[in-house]
Amino acid sequence: MAIWFTADTHFGDHRTLNIHKRDFAATAAMDAAMITGWNAVVAPDDDIWHLGDVARRLDDVAPLLAQLNGIKHLVRGNNDDPAIAQVPGWASVADYAEIVVDDRFCVLCHYPFRSWNRQHRGAINLHGHSHGKLKPMPRQFDVGVDPRGYRPVALAGLTGQSNSAAIATRT
Repeated sequence: MAIWFTADTHFGDHRTLNIHKRDFAATAAMDAAMITGWNAVVAPDDDIWHLGDVARRLDDVAPLLAQLNGIKHLVRGNNDDPAIAQVPGWASVADYAEIVVDDRFCVLCHYPFRSWNRQHRGAINLHGHSHGKLKPMPRQFDVGVDPRGYRPVALAGLTGQSNSAAIATRT
């Protein structure tokens, strides 16, 4: 079982194509590419943490989750309807989470932090919201689809650890 991270999918949101200059002709192509990319790396029994801004329309979320592999956890973003917590398909929903992955303490939030819990003890901050536009900080990573090739990423793929099993494409 692997653990994956993503954010800022904005499924079905035509505004994202222009605002964030996504290279797709239409939202249908964008959505299809992200679904394919997600399922190429995430196995059905893997954990995946979505750090917010899932989809434009709440009614689209349950059908999307049914198409996506993995045990899905949501850390809500600013564009997520509060009712997203009641949508079937989430294993958990929160506004903030702290987890340990490969012996690394990780602070998860939709928003990037200037400082975070255990920052000076090696903790990592994973976030979305900025669509790859922020200047990097040590041990802070934007896991959004824009800087990550429109697919989820494993912690090893962010930190440079040589865990090839965690970053290999699933078939």
